[in-house]
Amino acid sequence: MTEAGRNGDERQDSELINAWRAGDERAATALVARHGPAVARFLASCGERRDVDELVQDTFIRGFGALDSFRGDSSLRTWLFTIARRLLVDRRRADRRHANQVEIAEGDAVTEFDALDGVVADETQIRLRQALDRLSPKQREVFTLRVTEGLTYKEIAEVADTTEGAARVHYHNAMMAIKGFLDD
Repeated sequence: MTEAGRNGDERQDSELINAWRAGDERAATALVARHGPAVARFLASCGERRDVDELVQDTFIRGFGALDSFRGDSSLRTWLFTIARRLLVDRRRADRRHANQVEIAEGDAVTEFDALDGVVADETQIRLRQALDRLSPKQREVFTLRVTEGLTYKEIAEVADTTEGAARVHYHNAMMAIKGFLDD
C-alpha cells in the first residue's frame, strides 16, 4: 500500500473513531466492516480453525472498550491485530491448562488463500500451501502479515511481539524457504 493510501485509511479510521466516541453507532459498524475480514484472515493464518468469528468479535469488543487508550502510534488495524493475537495466545494457554492440549502443530495452520485461486494454477497453489505448511508458526505469521495484509515491518513487529529486525529476518527466511521448496 502506498504511503498516501495508508494515510487516507488512517484518516478515515480516525474520523470513524471520533464519530463513534461522539455516539454514532454506525461508525462502529463501519470499523468492523473495514477491519473485521482482515482480523479473521490473520487469525486463520495463525492456525485458528475454530471460533474465528468469536475471536474477531472479542477483538472488537476489547478494542472498543479500550479505544480511549488507542494513541494512534500505529494504525488501527495493527492495533486490532495485536489485540487479536493476544486473545488467541490467551485462549491457547487456557485450553492447554484446562484440557492438557498441546499447542497446534506447524502443519495444522490454515493456509487457504482465496486471493490466489484466480492467479495461481491449481498445482502451483498446492505446492505453495505445502511450502507454507513447512514454515515455522512465526515465519507463517510474519509472511501473512506482510504479503496478505501489507503491513510494514514495524507494524509486524508490534503485532507479532518481536523486533523490526527479527520480523525482517523471519520474512526473509520464509521467502527463502518457500522459494527453495517451489524450486525443487
